[in-house]
Amino acid sequence: MSFQAYLDTVKAKTGKTPADFAQLASERGLTRHGELVAWLKQDFELGHGHANAIVAVLLKSQTRSSSVDERVAQVFTGQRAVWRAPFDTLMVQLEGLGTDVVFAPTESYVSLLRGKKKFGIVQPSSTRLDVGIKLKGTLPTERLEAAGSWNTMVTHRVRVVDPSQLDDELLEWLKQAYTAA
Repeated sequence: MSFQAYLDTVKAKTGKTPADFAQLASERGLTRHGELVAWLKQDFELGHGHANAIVAVLLKSQTRSSSVDERVAQVFTGQRAVWRAPFDTLMVQLEGLGTDVVFAPTESYVSLLRGKKKFGIVQPSSTRLDVGIKLKGTLPTERLEAAGSWNTMVTHRVRVVDPSQLDDELLEWLKQAYTAA
């Protein structure tokens, strides 16, 4: 069955288009894949494949319609909001590295890219800001610890528990990662 056939079957069964589902999901505050699939299966008796087809359309349109700033704001919601201002300061400093610095937010962290090559990530929690850095060949230290299984896209992690720790040493590590990217 083609992707369009899934959408056509859902329309025939429910009388609703992806745009209709987008409106209903927005009214209910549903934004995450799992909760959207569960809602579609429960309320509209869709099968897993059909629900996933609708969710794929919804999430793709949300990603395209949301600006980077809006998606960054979503990463820093709730108890993680305390880290938004320090992150904004860090963003300004990182933009000074070059015109090719790109911030690419996901649901839980912000990727730091040089063009399309990742050189780091920033992931807030309620108690700290984890900064992941890609520094192949650099030995870990007490502060610049090995990333281990925390995130395999980077080699090191710095746990920032106070905004003052977004200092020159951390910026130098990020600059080295940017240069190597």
